[in-house]
Amino acid sequence: MKLRCALTTCLLLAITFLTSHAQDFNGNDSKWIKGWTNFTPNTTNYPEADEKLPNIIAEDTYLNNDKVYLLSGDVYVTGNAILTIQEGTVIRGDHENPANLIITRGSKLIAVGSEAYPIVFTSNKAPKSRASGDWGGIIIAGSGKVNSVSGNGVIKGNFNPQYSVYGGNDQDEQTAILRFVRIEFPGNKSKRIKNSNGLSLFGIGTASIIDHVMVSYSGQDSFNWTGGNNNMRNMLSYKAEDDDFQISEGFKGDLDYLMAIRHPYINSPKGSYAIEIDGYDKNSGYLKPNAITDVTITNSTFVNLSDNTNYIHTSSAISAKNSALVYLHNSKISGFLNVVKFDDSYTSLAVIERAFKMDNSFFNIHGEGVEVSYKPSNGVMNVLKYNRFTKDFVSVDNLFEDPTSKSAPKFQLKKAMNNYMVMQ
Repeated sequence: MKLRCALTTCLLLAITFLTSHAQDFNGNDSKWIKGWTNFTPNTTNYPEADEKLPNIIAEDTYLNNDKVYLLSGDVYVTGNAILTIQEGTVIRGDHENPANLIITRGSKLIAVGSEAYPIVFTSNKAPKSRASGDWGGIIIAGSGKVNSVSGNGVIKGNFNPQYSVYGGNDQDEQTAILRFVRIEFPGNKSKRIKNSNGLSLFGIGTASIIDHVMVSYSGQDSFNWTGGNNNMRNMLSYKAEDDDFQISEGFKGDLDYLMAIRHPYINSPKGSYAIEIDGYDKNSGYLKPNAITDVTITNSTFVNLSDNTNYIHTSSAISAKNSALVYLHNSKISGFLNVVKFDDSYTSLAVIERAFKMDNSFFNIHGEGVEVSYKPSNGVMNVLKYNRFTKDFVSVDNLFEDPTSKSAPKFQLKKAMNNYMVMQ
């Protein structure tokens, strides 16, 4: 890792404050992924579909786990209908007519699985032939607040305009309850190039409940938040082509126990990040400056499975754009070029220090640490103080206990945390 000058001169070994308050990086902080996740979905045998879902679901509907369902094309839940999915249900997305499940504004999705019987959305292809972007994804349009001039928006991607509006004034609305859900091989690009992500949440309200969701092998983003206000936890992105967590249009919330596992050879040509956070949409403008995107991320792990032979193919872990605000606490970043990249809306060190905070965390990178657009960039490494880091870049297998496990990857550090440097 090429931490130079300002960073190196600020080094201190373990100090009383950090020793007594720092995260136990050697503890198993990924227990929540055990039991319901699947890191080898391309070899899993799923039953063939028994029943095709209609393209318009306009009344309350219940999907039982004694059937396997096929999504084909765009399937809209409309007219305030509630789609309820029983635990253990498998829904397969058509790859020939790429499928999307769209929960329109006013309707609701209740998909509550369990650790033993998760709900699975997956590709309709046979084992060993599945690939990123086989089908579309799940899109949920809420009526929560969105920081645009109009206070709402239209989902891009040539969806039916009658069913594509999101946003409103109901900050406490409930559009979705998702627990123990897997979404495999979504993010199709052939039908449309916008918003066929794994799970897209538009204007979601505070009463929605979303936790224990895994998106694997997405051809676009794994998770996408556009506006809304909600606190979520236990969300896992595995080997996405585009961003793992994309956040924009004034979304506000606390995100706890996020995990992104990337690979240096799986990237989008336009650049891929564990977190891409956008303060507002430049094209549609914003309603007011204090309503820009603002998130707090805690207890999270963002790892690129890179080593000394391929780390050059990685980018920054975080991309911050259009004055977005982010606070990262008690988390790990490893295998990336830099911790964070700021666009030209961050015009000075003072602006960055108001917008970005990171503490009590750990990073292992091979670049300078922080990338900014303005010059000179003196002092920018100060935003990484109060965190531990490796003096030199360490390959993933040498840093963590069992990072490439096919059952449940483990990201405990092999060495005690006092072996790592502290920036103060």
